[in-house]
Amino acid sequence: MSNPYSDLVESLDPNIKEKKFYNITSLKDARYARLPFSIRVLLEAAVRNCDGFLVKKDDVENILNWKVTQHKNVEVPFKPARVILQDFTGVPAVVDFAAMRDAVKKLGGNPEKINPICPADLVIDHSIQVDFNRRVDSLQKNEEIEFERNKERFEFLKWGSKGFQNMRIIPPGSGIIHQVNLEYLARVVFDQDGFYYPDSLVGTDSHTTMIDGLGVLGWGVGGIEAEAVMLGQPISMVLPQVVGYKLLGTPGSLVTSTDIVLTITKHLRQVGVVGKFVEFFGPGVVQLSIADRATISNMCPEYGATAAFFPVDKINLKYLEQTGRSEEKLNYIEKYLKAVSMFRDFNDPSQDPEFTQVVDLDLSSVVSCCSGPKRPQDKVSVSDMKTDFASCLVAKQGFKGFQIPSARLEDKVKFQYNEQEYELSHGSVVIAAITSCTNTSNPSVMLGAGTCQPVFKSSMYV
Repeated sequence: MSNPYSDLVESLDPNIKEKKFYNITSLKDARYARLPFSIRVLLEAAVRNCDGFLVKKDDVENILNWKVTQHKNVEVPFKPARVILQDFTGVPAVVDFAAMRDAVKKLGGNPEKINPICPADLVIDHSIQVDFNRRVDSLQKNEEIEFERNKERFEFLKWGSKGFQNMRIIPPGSGIIHQVNLEYLARVVFDQDGFYYPDSLVGTDSHTTMIDGLGVLGWGVGGIEAEAVMLGQPISMVLPQVVGYKLLGTPGSLVTSTDIVLTITKHLRQVGVVGKFVEFFGPGVVQLSIADRATISNMCPEYGATAAFFPVDKINLKYLEQTGRSEEKLNYIEKYLKAVSMFRDFNDPSQDPEFTQVVDLDLSSVVSCCSGPKRPQDKVSVSDMKTDFASCLVAKQGFKGFQIPSARLEDKVKFQYNEQEYELSHGSVVIAAITSCTNTSNPSVMLGAGTCQPVFKSSMYV
C-alpha cells in the first residue's frame, strides 16, 4: 500500500529536486502548532512510515490529537531512525543476526541478504576494567588487558562490522557510548534514501536519553525491542504525557552542570514523571551549553522519565559545527527543522506548545551541591554536607541513614599501604574517580577538576 500522506512530500531546496521531505505543516491542522516538539517527532515518523499495516492513519490521528489521547493510554507505533547498542547488550543481537544467516543458508537461501534494515551502531565501551590507576600509563595498560580478556568477543564483533551492512561497530578505546553518540554518531536530521527526517533512536542502555540534550529523541529499550527495530518493526508505546519544564534566570558563576542536574533530578522526583516525556523550554535554556543539556538528559533514568528533550536551537548548530559536521549538513539541518516547525527559539514564548503540566526552575536559585550518601536524587547543598553526613551516621538504617551506635562514631582503623601508615574513620575519602557517563566530558566540570587538583595535591595524600 502506498503512503496516504504522499501528497505532503516536497523538495527542501527547489534546486535539488531529488532531496525531499514530508512537510507535516502542510497537514493544515491547527493542532500541530500546539504539539510539544517531542511529540512532533513521533508524528513525523508516523506520517513518513504510514503503510496502512504497521503504521495506520488512525495512529497518525491519535498522535495529532495528543491533547486528548494522552489521557487515554492509547498505544501508537514508533519507528526510530536508528538503533544504538553497547557491547554487553549488543553482542547477543549480533549473534542472533549471525544465527539467522546460518538458518537461511541451511534453507538454501542467500545469507548475505540478512542485514539490519534500520541503521545500527554498536559502541564497545563496557568491557574495560580498572586494573591500573594513579599512573600516567593507566589507560594504555587497562586497554591492553581489555583486549586480552575479550579477544574472542572482539574478533566476533570485528567480523560483524565487516559482514553486515547497515551496522557499524565502534572499536574499544573510542570513549563512552553516550559521548560517542553525542559527538560523532548523531545526525540530528537524517539524509537517507532521498529524504530528510528527524534523527531519533532507541538504545540498549538506560542512559541512551543523553542524546535528547542534542534535540534527538531517544530512550532505552530491551534487547528484543532493539532487535525488532533493527528488523524494520516499530516499537509499540503508550502515547506519553509531556511535562513542560520551564527554565528561567541565569546560573551563578560557581554553579556547575552537576549542581543544576542534581537540583532538577530532586525536583522532578517530587513532581512525578515516571513514564512521561519531559520537555525543556523557557529563556533559561539558552544559558545551558549542549554539554549541560546532555548532562541533564543523561540523568533521566534517575528522575524516572522516558525522555528529557531539548528541542534544537542555534546553540545546537554551533555545537555541531564545533564537533566537525560539515557546512552542508548544518544548512540542511536548520532549513529542514524550520520547514517543519521543529526549530526552537527559547526566547520566543509564542513558540511554547501546550503541555500536560508545567513546572519551572529559576537557575539563579541553584546552589553548589552534591548527592548522597547513597542515591543520586538525594541532593545536599555543599554548605550543609558536613551536618547532613553527621546526621546520616546516626539516622535509622536506610537511604539517608547508617544507624551507627553513638559509642562507635569515633571508631578508627589503621592500615599500611606502600609501607606507609594510614588511618580511616567515618567520612574518610577512600576512592575518588571519574567514572560516570553523566558528566565526565563536560568541559566546565573538567576545568573545575583541573583547577582544584593542585590544591588537593598540597593538602591530601593522592
